[in-house]
Amino acid sequence: MAQEMQKTSRTSTRKLSRDGIIATALAQIDRVGASRLSMRTLAQELDVEAMSLYRYVNGKEDLLEGVVSLLMQDLVASLKDASGEQWQSFLQISAHEVRRIAVEHPRAFPLVATRHPAAPWLRPPLRSVEVVEIFLASLVDQGFTEAQAVNTYRAFSSFLLGQLLLESAVRGAETAPAEEPLDEGNADIPAGDGNATLDDAPTVCKLQPLLSEDRAEEEFEVSLESLLERLDRTLSQ
Repeated sequence: MAQEMQKTSRTSTRKLSRDGIIATALAQIDRVGASRLSMRTLAQELDVEAMSLYRYVNGKEDLLEGVVSLLMQDLVASLKDASGEQWQSFLQISAHEVRRIAVEHPRAFPLVATRHPAAPWLRPPLRSVEVVEIFLASLVDQGFTEAQAVNTYRAFSSFLLGQLLLESAVRGAETAPAEEPLDEGNADIPAGDGNATLDDAPTVCKLQPLLSEDRAEEEFEVSLESLLERLDRTLSQ
């Protein structure tokens, strides 16, 4: 009985915060992968009761959204800093910053490529609404037409996804979706869990019709043709 009271006291006095919980979750994912993360394992690492976490996160779904947001923070800051650069430099910086996430957090990177955003028609791994807003607005400011900016976003996202998911898999990432249901600990989850808003993304909202177009077949053929042309140039040298 005394041990239970002592544990309760420890739990009640331990300082928890949403940021701290999410940072711990990312560290756990880095070690064992997202499929082995649960509210219970996270609580054990923090030395608290599992239900105490629900004061700060709504469940695993919300927790994973928080992890993705944490991974996006430095990317958002870097893209803002690079938004005044020439478009070639801007794209280079963007690519290297996304790759840095894949290299430093290979087991967490597939979350960036698979978590649903507020707008499901956005593409991984650049599907954070804030990131896409900065990306598209920067290209339009550089003189790209709206259609050219969207086409660049599509091609750039496809390139990053193919390259970096493979690289993260080589570094130990699980790229297959988890089959088991989310462990929410029987907590009541708000209907808007994990959702974001487009209110602060005027460029994304404006270009939604272009972003929503299904051009997968055309893009596949263009990418394949580009690959064959590059191989042909290599072999002819």
